[in-house]
Amino acid sequence: MKPGIHPPYGPVVFRDRAADFAFLTRSTATSDKTIEWEDGNTYPVIDVEISSASHPFYTGTARVLDTAGRVERFERRYGSRGSRGAAR
Repeated sequence: MKPGIHPPYGPVVFRDRAADFAFLTRSTATSDKTIEWEDGNTYPVIDVEISSASHPFYTGTARVLDTAGRVERFERRYGSRGSRGAAR
């Protein structure tokens, strides 16, 4: 890497306040706010709106779309026309 052109890369805590969840990782993102971590050190903290602890996909609360119901609703609304090659 070229020296002097990259932002500093260091430990940062990302905190999801909605889920009361935080994790320590390394990032180029920085913040003026700090937090004392479990190891006793102080790190910059970045508050995020959503994380793996609160995202519906990861928590298992994601809604499953009813594709069969959508097809049936389409056929009720517009009717089924039979096969593609049929005369109109």
